[in-house]
Amino acid sequence: MTGVAPGFEEFVAARGPRLLRVAWLLTGDAHLAEDLLQTVLAKVWPKWRRIAAENPEAYVRKALVNTHASWWRRRWRGEVPHDEVPDTRVVPDPFEGVDLEQSLAAVVRGLPVRQRAVVVLRYFEDLSVEDTAEVLGCSTGTVKSQASKALRTLQGLLPAAEMVADGGERRG
Repeated sequence: MTGVAPGFEEFVAARGPRLLRVAWLLTGDAHLAEDLLQTVLAKVWPKWRRIAAENPEAYVRKALVNTHASWWRRRWRGEVPHDEVPDTRVVPDPFEGVDLEQSLAAVVRGLPVRQRAVVVLRYFEDLSVEDTAEVLGCSTGTVKSQASKALRTLQGLLPAAEMVADGGERRG
């Protein structure tokens, strides 16, 4: 491909699957995740020379979170197909074979956008409180409080998810 900044293709090849996972955890939908990542990479490409000199993965991760939040605010849901379209994904779904309704990722989708971003970055991406705050553009205290609220919410939702998995019978 001509006109590509040096290192961009290598970055996408090496980090793309992990970034797609972040996008999937944010959106909860494989196709929206692909759209989100593609949109962000299209925005990043013209600025690649400047971005590559710093921390490109952190920049792209922050762009994923910000773009997703922007889509959410606008209630953007993308194109709605009128007929069934065969699945022609090139990149495999990172959670293929997992029943989403019984997975932690499905429960995380029920969180408010900001709390979901904190959970994805802190616990799925294993970022520090400081790094998460930098990505989200907020204070470390905000990250801690949002994480605390999210974990309380998840604790309340997880017993319900276990109950569904057990056919309505509570373990105990």
